[in-house]
Amino acid sequence: MVSGMSEIDFKTELKQRTRKIDDIIAGFMPEEEGYQKVLYQAMNYSIAAGGKRIRPILLWEVYRLFSDTDEAVIYPLMAAVEMIHTYSLAHDDLPAMDDDEYRRGRKTTHIVYGEAMAILAGDGLLNLAIETALKVLNTEDIEIMARGAKALRVLFDKAGSKGMIGGQTADILAETGTLTPTTELLYFIHAHKTAALIQAAMMLGGILAGADEKCCEKLEKAAYNIGIAFQFQDDILDITGSFAELGKPVGSDNENQKLTSVSLKGLEEAKAEVAVLSREAIEILSSFPRKNEFLIKLVESLIYRSR
Repeated sequence: MVSGMSEIDFKTELKQRTRKIDDIIAGFMPEEEGYQKVLYQAMNYSIAAGGKRIRPILLWEVYRLFSDTDEAVIYPLMAAVEMIHTYSLAHDDLPAMDDDEYRRGRKTTHIVYGEAMAILAGDGLLNLAIETALKVLNTEDIEIMARGAKALRVLFDKAGSKGMIGGQTADILAETGTLTPTTELLYFIHAHKTAALIQAAMMLGGILAGADEKCCEKLEKAAYNIGIAFQFQDDILDITGSFAELGKPVGSDNENQKLTSVSLKGLEEAKAEVAVLSREAIEILSSFPRKNEFLIKLVESLIYRSR
């Protein structure tokens, strides 16, 4: 651990930021009315499951790493990136994929609303994410509009078939035995299914703040490390954690014969790689002229979490 921020101060600030992000996201969510009321209820149920709001917080903190200007410009993308993440979880929990009954200690969307409505809720969240993200272009500032357009390209590239969805596809094919489990495949899955959206969040923060191309490339690399380490830690917790800590069943990866860092590398080697990736990511984030102690502490807490 390298951050100088105390654990108490960090947790206090994290709660404040999470509450702020919850309020921002809620402002973009639909009212539960009309013939499609149940759809909106399922969408709101999915997004209200909470969680750490990692991606919007990372976007916010990277923006603060490069800019002191009005933060409201990033609110649509903060909400959009969380909507995309949430829709992917609603679909990931379905019987056709991971078949999970719990997410963050609550019944999953398809258990509460049925499979058909969970699919539609995911579809609704993805479309709402696009609608919300496009609001970043609602400005008369030509420079901000150009940054927004660049950010949108990054977001949808990282969230699509070349990014998150592509990683999910490879994960399913590995699980069914269509693809042979290899180290290369493992990194492909984690880099695309998990790291890609983290990369999007951090790059969006940099782009909207006016960071140059070199800085954005460094952010992309740091986010790659964070994403891989985060997923490795998730694999580790599936072995070492408990339902009370994680809010979901443990040992499911092994039961489903999923390709994970632990199944391929073993527990100790997976832990060692988490440490290496973490150190490299923090070194990158610490190399920028402006410092953000909260961001460093956040990365540490994500990678070395126990839940």
